[in-house]
Amino acid sequence: MSGAAPVPATGSPGPYRRCVLLKHGEIFLKGRNRRLFTERLHDNLRLALRGVGGSTWIKIAQNVTVLGGQVPQEALVERARRVIGFNSVEPAIRVPSTVDAISVAAVWALRAVLAERPVASFAVRAKRRDKAFPMTSSQLEAHVGARIQEALDGLPVDLSHPGVRLAVEIDRRETYLSWARYPGQGGLPVGASGRALVLLSGGYDSPVAAYRAMRRGLACDFVHFTGAPYTDASSTYKAYALARQLNRHQPPGRLYVIALGRAQRRLAVAGAGRLQVVAQRRLMVRAASVLAGRIRAQALVTGDSLGQVASQTLANLAAVDEAAALPVLRPLIGWEKQEIIDEARAIGTADVSVLPDEDCCRLLAPPRVSTRAALPQLHAVERRLDLDEVIAELLAGAQVLRPGGVGAQGAGSAEGLEGTGISGDGLGDGVGGRAPGVTPAASRTRARARARARGAVRPSPAGS
Repeated sequence: MSGAAPVPATGSPGPYRRCVLLKHGEIFLKGRNRRLFTERLHDNLRLALRGVGGSTWIKIAQNVTVLGGQVPQEALVERARRVIGFNSVEPAIRVPSTVDAISVAAVWALRAVLAERPVASFAVRAKRRDKAFPMTSSQLEAHVGARIQEALDGLPVDLSHPGVRLAVEIDRRETYLSWARYPGQGGLPVGASGRALVLLSGGYDSPVAAYRAMRRGLACDFVHFTGAPYTDASSTYKAYALARQLNRHQPPGRLYVIALGRAQRRLAVAGAGRLQVVAQRRLMVRAASVLAGRIRAQALVTGDSLGQVASQTLANLAAVDEAAALPVLRPLIGWEKQEIIDEARAIGTADVSVLPDEDCCRLLAPPRVSTRAALPQLHAVERRLDLDEVIAELLAGAQVLRPGGVGAQGAGSAEGLEGTGISGDGLGDGVGGRAPGVTPAASRTRARARARARGAVRPSPAGS
C-alpha cells in the first residue's frame, strides 16, 4: 500500500537497460473484458507519470506491463506503486532473449546485490512467455543457477527461503530479470466500476472507505459538510489534505465543501431533539444525492461501521438510507476501529485525521443520541422545513475545489462547476493557516456566532 517503506536504491544498472515490471491484479480474471480494464489501468498509469521529470514508455505483455523511460528507476517504481490495479512492482533489466545473454546478466545482477548487502543464498525462477525458447523453464533455472554458482564461489541455492530471488521472464525478443519486488495497491483500476461521491469527514473512517471504494474500481469525488458559519475552516483544511492524499491513487476527484451550520440550526429549532444527529445525516445524504446526480456519480460512499457509534446502529443506518436517492455503499461496515486506524496509517491519511478540528457532527448534538430513530418522528421534523429549499441553498453555496492528484505538481485550486448550479469562490491554493479572506475580526465574529448558536438553540423533544 501507499504507506509502505520508501523504495531503496536498486543498484547501478551497469550496461543493462532498466525497466519496471508491473504485475496485473484482478483484471487477470476478466476474460473477454480484460482489454477494457487494461486500457483503463494504463490510462491511470500515464496520469500517475505526469511530471515525473522525463519521457516514459509503456509496453504490454501477457498479464504484465513493462514501464521504462529516461527517468530514474526509483522514481518510476514510486509512481507505479500508487496506481491501483497492480499487484506488484519489480525493478528489472532488459536483455536479449538468448541463453548466454540471460546467464551473463544473471551473474552481473547477483554481483550487484552482493556489493550492496550480504547474501546467504539465492534461487532462480524462470517463466517462459515465448514457448519457442530453446530451454524449458526448469532447464533454464538450472543452467543459470549453475553459472551463478560457478562465478560466485558456490553461493548456496535455497529454493524455499532464498536470500535473493532472481526472476527471469522470457518474451520473444527481450527477457526481463528482476531481484526486488514491492507490493502494489492491488484491486481493480479506478474508474472501471463507475463513479461515486464520498461523504468525507475529517476522521479516520471516511478516507479509508474512499480508498477501499477506489480499490473496487470506483472513481471518487468528495463532499465535505462543515458547520459554518458556526465552526471555523479547520475541518475544510483537513478534508482538502485527505482528498489530496487519496487523489494520489486516482484521476483527481473534486472536493465539494458545503456549509451545513444554518441547516443544522433549523433542524434543532424544528424539534429534532435526540434525533438531531440522524436528521442531519439524512440531510447530508439528501444533498449528496442531488449533487451526485449533477456530477453523474452512481452511488454514495460513507465510512459507517456498524455499531461503532450511536448514530451507526442498524436502525439509524436504515433511517439514513431511506433519505438517499442513490445506493449508499459502506465498505467498512464490518470493520473494527483499530483495523480502520491501521489502514489509515498504511494509506497515509492517519496523520491528517488525528489533527484537531471543529466537526459539524458535534455542532448542536444532543447529550444523548437516539439509537433507534423512528421514521415517523423524523418525517414530522422534516415537514417543518422546506427540504427542497434547504438543499437548494446548501448546493448554491457549495465551494468546488481541486485538491491535486496522482502526478500533480502544485497544491490544487478552487473553481465553479458550470452547468450544475454550483459555484464557489474557493479556498485558494494549499491548506493550512487561517482561512483565506478571513480577518481576525471576522474570526471573532464567527466565534460569537457559534456561541450564540450553541446557547440559544436548545434541542426540543422529538416530535414536538
